[in-house]
Amino acid sequence: MTVTSSELLSVVAARELAGRSTVFAGIGLPTLATELARLTVAPELEVVYESGVCGAHPSHLPETIADAVLVTGAEAVVPMPMLFGSVLQGGHIDVGFLGAAQIDRRGSLNTSVIGDWAAPSVRLPGSGGGVEVMANSREVFVVMRRHHPRSFTAELDFCTTPGPDRALADGIRPLGAGVTRVITELGILAREGVGDELRLEAVQPGVTVERVRAATGWDLRVAGTVDEVAPPTRDELRLLREDVDPGRVYLR
Repeated sequence: MTVTSSELLSVVAARELAGRSTVFAGIGLPTLATELARLTVAPELEVVYESGVCGAHPSHLPETIADAVLVTGAEAVVPMPMLFGSVLQGGHIDVGFLGAAQIDRRGSLNTSVIGDWAAPSVRLPGSGGGVEVMANSREVFVVMRRHHPRSFTAELDFCTTPGPDRALADGIRPLGAGVTRVITELGILAREGVGDELRLEAVQPGVTVERVRAATGWDLRVAGTVDEVAPPTRDELRLLREDVDPGRVYLR
């Protein structure tokens, strides 16, 4: 079977949600992963969106966080102060899903600029709720489409979302562990929490450890045993293509 990068990342991310109860999901690959997880490994998963929708049960995939389809059938819709002040800061989120243009070895993220701040080569959307999600979720999963030294970099061009180590260095004590999983087209990187750095835990089918290390902009640590990720099954792909995103909103 031909499997696209979006399908691979969505399936692998969905599997990582096994055993979790609440997830703060963004639009795009996190939406695919959470919806697939609810059909497979986490049927009771409660999904929270930045627009204030809690316990979403959309009839089809939302195209934005403000899509009305998220509201219909939802458990609750709360105002933004309650979402960030009570739901997030209250410690009710198991997993926050974030994306990034750059990530460093301890899980800080850049979603602001590539290049110099005053004259960047690329200007990006910025934080959104990323800082609050990083600081207050028990752990954070990051899904990145591209794994190369400019995205996995020893020094961020700009730190939009500090991980807990960087926050602690500035005198701020976050609630959660920060980034614990990074899922890419090459493999899965993981860390335990404060004081730890990302290490290679698993490689995607057909990918070598050497290839992942060469695509990482720092001297990437490698777990004692590196597993190979099981490829998407026919059932996972069928659910993703026919039930989760038949209109190809996010699948590419």
